[in-house]
Order: sequence, then structure tokens, then C-alpha cells
Amino acid sequence: MERLIKSGAGWRIGWNPNATEFKGLVGTDDWAIELTEAELDDFCRLLAKLVNTMKQLSAELMDEEKIACEAESDLLWMEVEGYPHEYSLRFILNTGRCAEGKWNSSAVPSLVQAAGMLKVF
Repeated sequence: MERLIKSGAGWRIGWNPNATEFKGLVGTDDWAIELTEAELDDFCRLLAKLVNTMKQLSAELMDEEKIACEAESDLLWMEVEGYPHEYSLRFILNTGRCAEGKWNSSAVPSLVQAAGMLKVF
């Protein structure tokens, strides 16, 4: 498999299986950070977990009610904030180089879809 970068309005995600250390990439139109394979795997796993949590909570919240949900691994922390149908995404990389990033609610649905298909061969 060759290097793959998916992007859209306000988001980017990439995978390069041939890279020696930093095989993943996440970002927006304005910033990006390379991730190790383990960091990218955790990013995708935690993102899917947060998306599922927001779907489950949608039946329990009133339409005008906002919520914030967090998920964390040893490598990174992530948070979604907003309404169950429209929320922003933030992450903090907890490893040695430390970084923080955020996606606006308009970019999250496409990022979620791309993350779910990134390493599908």
C-alpha cells in the first residue's frame, strides 16, 4: 500500500505504511502533526468510541442540550463537545513531543468517515 492522504474542508488525515517512525498524519487546513502508528490507531479508536457515545446520548438529551465527552489512552486525550448531531473534536498528544489540535463541528463528520476507512485495504 502506498501513502494515502484524505482531506476535505477543515480536515486532513493520512497514512504512510512505508515511513520509519511517523506513519500517520492528522490536521486541518492550517496545521498538521505526524503520528506514530500506535498514536494514529488510538486516535481512530477513540474517535469511533466518542462518536458512538454521542449517538447513544442523543436519545437521552433534549434538542437544545450540549454535552462534552472525553476518551483517553496512554498516548492521547480526546474530547467531543456540542450537540449529539453536531460537535467539535479536540485532542492532546500525551507523548514526548506533545501537541494539541481541534476540528470545528463542520469538519468532524467527514473526518470520522475518513478515519474509519483510512487503513482498510
